[in-house]
Amino acid sequence: MPGLLGRRATPRRYLMCSPAHFKVTYSINPWMDPAKPVDVPLAVAQWEDLRDRYRSLGHTVEELVPRAGLPDMVYAANGATVVDGRVLGARFAYAEREAEAEAHLDWFRAHDYDEIHEPLHINEGEGDFAVTASYVLAGRGFRASPLSHGEAQEFFGRPVIGLDLVDPRYYHLDTALAVLDDAADEVMYYPGAFSPGSRAVLERLFPDALIATEADAAALGLNAVSDGLNVLLPQAAWGLLDPLRERGFTPVAMDLSELLKGGGSVKCCTQELRP
Repeated sequence: MPGLLGRRATPRRYLMCSPAHFKVTYSINPWMDPAKPVDVPLAVAQWEDLRDRYRSLGHTVEELVPRAGLPDMVYAANGATVVDGRVLGARFAYAEREAEAEAHLDWFRAHDYDEIHEPLHINEGEGDFAVTASYVLAGRGFRASPLSHGEAQEFFGRPVIGLDLVDPRYYHLDTALAVLDDAADEVMYYPGAFSPGSRAVLERLFPDALIATEADAAALGLNAVSDGLNVLLPQAAWGLLDPLRERGFTPVAMDLSELLKGGGSVKCCTQELRP
């Protein structure tokens, strides 16, 4: 059924990885504090709720088997970027996550993806690449190398727009910007996460974007996933709920509070497998 303003959900295929081995024993972003204990059964339950919600909305969820010793594999969005069935692998900035890249590539090879590019330059998958109808938006400043942007453009054959992140809390693009309708270049973002020049670019490309408040951004409300109608986002970002409804979306509030301890939420846990 279409939503308000004629919005429609389109079926998606996602790749997720259970937090069976999730823990915070090191700190590679401002959200991670090894002194705060992680409740693994609760993290698994919250993750399963997200997975099951996708399926209840008609989407397909593939599961990547978690590997012991790789606690951040739950953040499956970081493992690759898939556009037009082509797989751009990841190259992680920190040694703690390096082995995740090969785990993802193993999955794609086993599932008959034949256009796979192992990157030369650091990129952390959909953490810093967001796909709209017209562009691949690409974050830089804390993780991804600017050189990865040209690499992505050559591989995908789509224009890549570089955006500079300046606030360490928003170390990946997917913590500061979410694609709401990838068929219509519709996004929401938090301006304070970006440099002045990048804010100007976003204003030019997306003049009708939903602008998030600092409070909702700080709740990782922009770490969201949309199917064109339903927008799954952290429940603490309550200030985004009414603005999304006013635009014809159906917000779906999710509790991923345990996974927030590692610096991620809905989008971090969700890699989209675009055909």
